[in-house]
Amino acid sequence: MKMARIAPAPRALSGRIRADADPARLIGEIRTAVLDMRADSDRRFSALEEVHNAAALQGAAALMGGSGDGQAVDPEYRRTFASYARRGAPDAEATLKAANATGERASIQAAMSEGDTSSGGYLAPVEWDRKVQKAQRALSPMRRLAQVVTTGRAAYSTLWSNDQFGSGWVGETATRPATTTATFTPLVIPAGEIYAMPAATQRLLDDSAINLEEWLGTNLADEFSRQEGIAFVGGNGLEKPMGFLQYAPGNLAEAAHPGGALSVTPSGSADAVANADALIDLKYGLAAPYRQNATWVMNSSTAAVIAKLKDGQGGYIWREALLASEPATLLGRPVEIDENMPNIAAAVDGKAALPIAFGDFQKGYIINDRVGVRILRDPYTNKPFVMFYATKRVGGGLLDPRAIRLLKIATN
Repeated sequence: MKMARIAPAPRALSGRIRADADPARLIGEIRTAVLDMRADSDRRFSALEEVHNAAALQGAAALMGGSGDGQAVDPEYRRTFASYARRGAPDAEATLKAANATGERASIQAAMSEGDTSSGGYLAPVEWDRKVQKAQRALSPMRRLAQVVTTGRAAYSTLWSNDQFGSGWVGETATRPATTTATFTPLVIPAGEIYAMPAATQRLLDDSAINLEEWLGTNLADEFSRQEGIAFVGGNGLEKPMGFLQYAPGNLAEAAHPGGALSVTPSGSADAVANADALIDLKYGLAAPYRQNATWVMNSSTAAVIAKLKDGQGGYIWREALLASEPATLLGRPVEIDENMPNIAAAVDGKAALPIAFGDFQKGYIINDRVGVRILRDPYTNKPFVMFYATKRVGGGLLDPRAIRLLKIATN
């Protein structure tokens, strides 16, 4: 009878364990081998992740017709910054020492010095800053509506003109008397500093499967957008943007703009918007050059009231969008919901509520982003959490008071 062939034992299991072998030493050797295997696996995973992210960024740059900000992707600095974020500066120094044997030390040192700041920490890589900006745009209504400029200085400055150039009709040989000349006034939009401090455990940061960039970018974007949204609407200008509502008559920045205060239209009631007439007056109170690109801005509570108003024929003046990607319209113009706008309410301490704005915010309000989001890793203050102290400078202010008009809850 033919005997079945017996497969040989795996090489790792072949042979006998010596009787005089030290169990503790054998366990130590096994543990060392497992740790080496895990470290090698982590290195391979990190390399694959880096290749994947680089390919994704290159694909996005191709779709956008370039990198989007004129700066090249810097994989060396990005890798060094990721190491700093996960394990701190000592690990980054260890990375330099390990790289010395491969001839990469100089290039990584150059990358680290590129991001070093005198205030501590490292400047976030170009790709990280772009991700934060993109997320902010999706979360902040004012960033979609207003004009956004990026500068490398502490403030954005421009000139305001009253457009008062004189002119006149004359005969062919008549004398030409002097005419009036427009005046130009400096307009400065200072930047305040906004900060956020998301936290994570070191165990979470050590997990190579976690997309650290996405986690940190999302947390920063959420907090920055929340604080910015409040400031762009009602901020008092003290170490923060000046909100556009502050430029209304009787408010903090009434006289701050050389072009004057924002115009207001009364609702016709001391505590409500009784009918569509006030909204029609508000719309056509805005000059035609601004009206053609104007948007309504209000919160959800106000929208629920306005959506119930009807015209003289009994039809609703509010039109819901037919497509999810399109906004609702009111009297033919799009509506933007910003929860930072005030509710419809009676006056408090003699100050009327301003629940609705209508205007061309691209011409009327400007947001000034100073280049760079800076991040400082703090593993000591709130153990066992690692805090990421991130700062960014941003300003905002009225650009043209004629471009925005407000509804005031008042009889006149």
